[in-house]
Amino acid sequence: MQKTRLRKYAQLIARMGCNVQKGQDVLLYAGLDQPDFVVMVTDELYKAGARKVYVDFSYQPLEKFHVRHRSLKAMGTVESFEEAKLQYMTDKLPCRLFLESSDPDGLKGMNMAKMAKGQQARYPIIKPYRDKIEGKHQWCIAAVPGAAWAKKVFPGEPRGRTMEKLWEAILSTSRVDDDPIKAWEEHNCDLKARCEYLNSLGIETLHYTAKNGTDLKVGMIEEAIFCGGAETTHKGVDFNPNIPTEECFISPKKGVAEGIVYASKPLSYQGQLIDKFWFRFENGKVVDAHAEVNDALLQKMLDMDEGARYLGECALVPYDSPINKTGLLFYNTLFDENACCHLAIGMGFPDTIRDHHEKTLEECRALGVNDSMIHEDFMIGTEDLSITALCRDGKKVQIFRDGTWAF
Repeated sequence: MQKTRLRKYAQLIARMGCNVQKGQDVLLYAGLDQPDFVVMVTDELYKAGARKVYVDFSYQPLEKFHVRHRSLKAMGTVESFEEAKLQYMTDKLPCRLFLESSDPDGLKGMNMAKMAKGQQARYPIIKPYRDKIEGKHQWCIAAVPGAAWAKKVFPGEPRGRTMEKLWEAILSTSRVDDDPIKAWEEHNCDLKARCEYLNSLGIETLHYTAKNGTDLKVGMIEEAIFCGGAETTHKGVDFNPNIPTEECFISPKKGVAEGIVYASKPLSYQGQLIDKFWFRFENGKVVDAHAEVNDALLQKMLDMDEGARYLGECALVPYDSPINKTGLLFYNTLFDENACCHLAIGMGFPDTIRDHHEKTLEECRALGVNDSMIHEDFMIGTEDLSITALCRDGKKVQIFRDGTWAF
């Protein structure tokens, strides 16, 4: 891959993704797959004005090793230095950057029940810190190829070729071409215009139907708005949390969802794949679910906490999106969720509430934004998906027809 194009990608991440401010710190999380690109991004973050960039590398085999050998008590303990790091985040509000490259099957065989119990024990301590930074800092998720991930996406190809092809897929769908900054400014404008139209309708309910059996009605919060593309911190700093992104999304009202929905793509969850699954909702809650592949893991995901069985997001993405047009299944939520429409179970987004910066987190959740320790997107878009908006003034408006925008 040409270094000049990679440099453009690094600049895009630093300036449009993170939009790091002069004197701001950055926490960069990455795997061991692309150290040279991590150096390149770090360079661009400093050029953008970062005071300090802290790089935290992770390695999936090591994660499995820790789960195998640590006691449950040790796994569930938040050490004093870890809590000091959390306090640092609430005090300094650093930008957080995540570079995804993990193997979709990299944690296969790990004791998921043990890991889940450890996470559940840590969560009550971590949650107050996480709540304090909600909507107050920039964050961005982008991707770089990993060898195992590339082999999964392009089976049968030589290793060097798979890495090159995955780089090309990442860069092209992330709009890294002649002028990525300009391309993203135009893309953000398009998503903003679509959100403004949706918000003008006064939608009360979204009704999803498809030939695969999906027939689901989801209620909207009256004070909620559709968002997409760039977001803004409480101090007015714009940033793009996902590179790439194609979605207009909203947090639905907790407790208001009825019907059944079928996933259209596999879900990569904690280093394993869940496939061919469905959820049935009553009074907004998942009351029944089944996966033909990895059903036990699906059930563990739903049992992570009380909020894990409620919806946290409804996202509208056309079936003819640039990502879906590649014809690739990325086995990575960042890309697959931006290929077609998706829903998410678990935590909702307080920043989808109108004037959320003027409200407390508790006030946003009281309006119906779901709270949970997880937020897991799953794809439901098909080429025949229909979505009808039932509006508060009694009108019915077709939002999606044949899997894509009806307007």
